[in-house]
This record gives sequence, structure tokens and C-alpha cells, in this order.
Amino acid sequence: VLPGLPQLAVGRWGVGGLGLTVWIAFLAVLLTRWARFAAAWGGPLDHQIASLTVVAGLLGTWGWSMFDVSRPVELDRSGVSQWRLAVQAFKKNRIAVIGAMVVVWVYLIALVTPLIAPYDPAMQGPLPGRLAAPSSEFLLGTDHVARDVFSRLMYGARVSLSIGFVAVGISVTIGTLLGAVAGYLGGWIDTVVMRFVDMVISFPRLVLLIAIVALFDTQSIFLIVAVLGFTQWPGTARIVRGEVLSLREREFVEATRALGFSRRRIILRHVIPNVLAPVIIAATLGIGNVIVLEAGLSFLGLGLEPPTPSWGSMVADGRDLLLNAWWISTFPGLAIVLTVVAFNLVGDGLRDALDPRLRA
Repeated sequence: VLPGLPQLAVGRWGVGGLGLTVWIAFLAVLLTRWARFAAAWGGPLDHQIASLTVVAGLLGTWGWSMFDVSRPVELDRSGVSQWRLAVQAFKKNRIAVIGAMVVVWVYLIALVTPLIAPYDPAMQGPLPGRLAAPSSEFLLGTDHVARDVFSRLMYGARVSLSIGFVAVGISVTIGTLLGAVAGYLGGWIDTVVMRFVDMVISFPRLVLLIAIVALFDTQSIFLIVAVLGFTQWPGTARIVRGEVLSLREREFVEATRALGFSRRRIILRHVIPNVLAPVIIAATLGIGNVIVLEAGLSFLGLGLEPPTPSWGSMVADGRDLLLNAWWISTFPGLAIVLTVVAFNLVGDGLRDALDPRLRA
């Protein structure tokens, strides 16, 4: 039985269609790129990850479809966790679900790029192939040095999404810990942390990023990730602090103090888990923000060093050729818009789903 068909048979068109489409896509990659798939297991790490993604996608989609038990849309809310209710509310938001599907597809394409990209993103073709318009040979055309735009677009997705994911992970971790400590302990610690947060937020962020990047001679991906991550956390810290201020006087926190638990255990085991909802929302919205900032830095020439492809650097490569070779900047620009809008839709959907007042 094909994955997704059991769900389609009971009228679950959205999840069934998505499962069937994903499984067919992975199967097509396996059949059409079998030589690359077989060779990837002994190749670089990213090629191994791509092959593992295909195998995991085929087996995971089939296993989910076979063992997934259809449930009624409306469930009795008694005895159901808040996270389960949030998932149900999110599924009812069709716009958010569409955004989530776009995000999943972009990440899947980025993971299997080494198997499906037709050319090396850094490979320069012969001079007659410069600025070739989209065709059957070059689906999205070529740039000013005859590099395939389609291949660079997919490899650029890996770079931009990786930067966004890791940078947001750094910022969320720092912001959550500092915000929780400041909100729970209060006093001079709260004052120092919040004044530092206010100082960082007072600087125009793009100007601050440009100044920090310009201080270093290198433009490595590690520097870009660190700079974006360490300048994003103040917003998360303020959100978490506000939530902790309302939680620290709650009965369950008072009970943990009465039991003699240490402050570290109370913060890590009892306070932070109860502020994860706004943190998840901030992280989802933050990934789109980081992608735009990285694209801005690359557009200004302060991003990754060439020939590493990223969506921002691709837009910059074609800014002087918009009239004659519009495809160089247009397609990566559309990719940025589509991905950022998808992340924002998911973030808005999570915000509505995780708010009990909006679920009532």
C-alpha cells in the first residue's frame, strides 16, 4: 500500500496527499539518481546525509502511513495535554499548515541537494555559456561566470537555512537562560541583565552587524553564524523574563521552594519548561529574520566569501544585470521571500495555537 492512501481513504486529504507526495518525490530521487545515491555512502559527509535523508524519508513516510491511526477531528478535551490541543488547533489553521509544508519541502530539498543538483555550484562553464537564459539544459539559466543558477540556488538554500537554524539556536539558548535567571532571581541581577539588553537593542542591528563583521579579516560561515546568533538573543530574553515574572509566584514554584530544591533545579526543571511556548514562537519567527539579515550582509559584500553560494550573494551577483539577465537575482530573491513568508505563517499559526484564549 502506498503511503498516504490509507489517510486519503478516510478523507484526510491534506495529510494523506502530503505523505503520498513526499514518498513519491523521495522514490523519484532514488530511481533517477541511483548512481549518485550509491556513491554518496563513501563520499563527503553532506552526501552521506543526503542519502540517509532519502532512505529515512522513504521508510519513515511508509511507516507513518501504515501505523497512523485516524482520529476524529474533535476530541474530548478532558485529560488531553495542552501540547496536543495546540497541535489540533494548528492543524485547523490552513494558512499555517501551508507555511509548514513549504518549510518542510525547502528543508528536504536542501538536505538532498547533493543528489539532485545537476552541476557543481562553484563550477564555471565555458565563456559562451555566460548569462544563458533558462532552458532545458540550465533550468534557471547561468550567471556572469557561466555557473548554473539552479544548482547554486539549491546549495544556497543549505547555507541560508543552516545559518538561520544555528544562529537562532544560539540566540534562543542564551536568551532563554539569561531571561529565566533575571526574571526568577530579580534584584541587581535582573537590573544588570535588562540594562545590557536595553543597550544592545538600542543599537540599529544592521549597523551593529556591519561594524562587527568589518572588524574581522575573514568572512567565514562560523563568524556570520556567531554574529547573527549573539545579536539576536535580547528579544528572547525580554520575552522569557516577562513570562518568568508571572510564573515565579505560582503555587507549583512555591511548592518546589518549600521542598528545598536548588535555584538551578527550579529554573531548569520547572520554570523554563513552562515558558517554551513563546520561545518556540520567537525561534520560528527569528529564522526568517536571520535569513533576511544574512541576505542583507551578503548583498553588501559582508557575507560569505565567494564562491560559497547563499541566496543573498546570488542576489548581489545579479544586481547590475537585472535588465539583461533578470534570472540571476530574481529566483534567489523569490526563494528568500517564499521561505521567510512560510516561517512567518508558521510562527503566527503557533502563536494562535499555543494561546489557550484563542483555542477556546
